[in-house]
Amino acid sequence: MKLISFLNAQQQPSYGVVLGEDVLDLGPILGAQAPDLKALIVGKRLDAAAQAARTHKPTLKYADLTLLPVIPNPGKIICVGLNYAEHVRETGREVTEKPALFVRFPESQVAHGQDMLRPPESVRFDYEGEIAIVIGEGGRRIKEADAWKHVVGYSCYNDGSIRDWQREVSQWTAGKNFARTGAFGPWMVTADEIKPDQKLTLITRLNGQELQRATTEMMIHSIPRQIAHISTFVPLAAGDVIVTGTPGGVGDKRTPPLYMKHGDVVEIEVDAVGILRNTVRDEKV
Repeated sequence: MKLISFLNAQQQPSYGVVLGEDVLDLGPILGAQAPDLKALIVGKRLDAAAQAARTHKPTLKYADLTLLPVIPNPGKIICVGLNYAEHVRETGREVTEKPALFVRFPESQVAHGQDMLRPPESVRFDYEGEIAIVIGEGGRRIKEADAWKHVVGYSCYNDGSIRDWQREVSQWTAGKNFARTGAFGPWMVTADEIKPDQKLTLITRLNGQELQRATTEMMIHSIPRQIAHISTFVPLAAGDVIVTGTPGGVGDKRTPPLYMKHGDVVEIEVDAVGILRNTVRDEKV
């Protein structure tokens, strides 16, 4: 299934199943048991969503909806840095034995089709195409061999980065968390449609020009290793999001550097998921 979060006709948050060009709004059907997509995952109600998709007629058009980030209210968004060898080389760093990690906050991200905002504090607004996984089954000290059982779905992510703020100090938090600088969507493809260890291809395009391309086989730290490592120090919970790293080709390391600017269109494509598309706008203050 493809599951989305969106605003309904009353501009209230809801969620649903994408069925071609149509959407079945699950809010009126399952809202009493699962008021949002995270609650659906926490309550292990995906089978009920699939059953609803078989027995109810969709009433919404996907193109008419205002989307929300796939999981609008995650407990945690944990991002993996320096997880592709080419990106490690272009940054002049060394491969680490354990994954490099940082966090994003929900307010730092927008949905598919919404504007990513370039803040007035910086002109070094960079793209980072990534694959996001959503945790379905929480746990602590999850073993690598069991990790795939904890993944409920996959999505596309743009870890938009304010590079000068990121480089000011050794910690990356500020440069990764300006409001509405990242993007998450367009939907979550449930894990039953993507095999464990299936090779996924990730592509980033800016104004139609391909700037990043990699596959999951090129990751330094695999998805199971990321889950095992992260869950060692913090319990993972259903609805948490792990953003798995960007490949080489970021704008900050090009000659000359290439940053996103007002009016640019950036696309993150994951072949088994779809395309996350956003326009860049200057933030009005």
